Amino acid sequence: MFIDRATIFVKAGNGGNGAVSFHREKYVAAGGPDGGDGGRGGDVIFVVDKNLNTLEKFRYKKKYQAPDGNPGSSRNCTGRSGENLIIPVPEGTIVREAETGQIMADLSGTDSVIIAKGGKGGAGNQHFATSTRQIPRFAKPGVPGESFTLQLELKLLADVGLVGFPNVGKSTLISVVSGARPKIANYHFTTLSPILGVVGYGDEGRSFVMADIPGLVEGASEGVGLGHDFLRHVDRCRLIIHVVDVSGIEGRDPIDDFEKINFELRNFDENLGARPQIVAGNKCDLASPEQIERFRTYIEGKGLTFFPISAAGRMGVKELIAEVIHRLQTLPPVKTYETEYVHVLPQAGGGDRTKFEVTEENGIFYVEADWLEQILSTVNMDDYASLQYFQRVLRESGIIDRLDQMGIQEGQTVDIFGFQFEYVR
Repeated sequence: MFIDRATIFVKAGNGGNGAVSFHREKYVAAGGPDGGDGGRGGDVIFVVDKNLNTLEKFRYKKKYQAPDGNPGSSRNCTGRSGENLIIPVPEGTIVREAETGQIMADLSGTDSVIIAKGGKGGAGNQHFATSTRQIPRFAKPGVPGESFTLQLELKLLADVGLVGFPNVGKSTLISVVSGARPKIANYHFTTLSPILGVVGYGDEGRSFVMADIPGLVEGASEGVGLGHDFLRHVDRCRLIIHVVDVSGIEGRDPIDDFEKINFELRNFDENLGARPQIVAGNKCDLASPEQIERFRTYIEGKGLTFFPISAAGRMGVKELIAEVIHRLQTLPPVKTYETEYVHVLPQAGGGDRTKFEVTEENGIFYVEADWLEQILSTVNMDDYASLQYFQRVLRESGIIDRLDQMGIQEGQTVDIFGFQFEYVR
């Protein structure tokens, strides 16, 4: 099944907590602090796998998490870093941050990209020893890894896109000029997914990629038929070959077909409607000379290049491909998207330290903040220096000011995740 959109959640590993430890050795009565740093959390990395051509696997697994870093240990030993999580995706996948819609990566101009960065390990208590604080009984927690809900969108990489109504001969054309073997039959929507073919030319092994874009009908840009699903794949094409059945064998007017498809392209994206275009009048073996000339006159009157062909009989195909090769040499490369998202790593103990909630009930002031719980776990409340460090965190985050604004009095109780202490100014 061809799936070109998916929504997943990714989480990089958290950094390991720093260790609180003191050197212990025979005949050493009071060793200094030797708590090691925590290891770095693993990154989430997307890599291009050219053997993939669909996002189908993301239908079944929606959550991806890299391993956390290990905590530090005694003897100044740094914890082991978490392994990076590698996620293969098809070439041409665009990664967006779901909440803002900002582009985080375009996996077409690069082979790999770090999507979510692992958190830095916390500092062990060895870093907090000073001439006046020789036995620090606290360490820093690790920094949480980044986490995102992502929207993945596959936009196929192709130099040339074949567009046109169903059953006009697009699949036949790509089959005769490349190694692609699409399913071909005389009914609409035989092709249910984009087909890529490599067209070789010259003696130097040169080639370009052609895509058969299915499902375009009147109203495609508004979601009618399959066009809403596949119009995005024309977006990267440098050149469009508009295939039209000039014979009118299905009772449609080729001029009307031409205008309707171009309307859908413009309606989907104005830039797409302005893309360079060659018109291939197919099934000329079934059309009268008058039909062909009428359509040629109309197309050339619009300043476009027209080629009468019969894909099934290979008539005029060689000339069409020669013109495509010539045009591609003058056009810019396949479109890629610039990264819009700017990574801002969380701080140790959580993200935004200005986010907290203070409530009062029966004379007890309750402080709630997700980031504070991790810091609390690394602090020794029986140690004066450690308590000073924790008090500084509360003041710098604005929690102390909020308590004062709420009218807390000295001696009243403050509760933080079950740890209670008397408020002292």
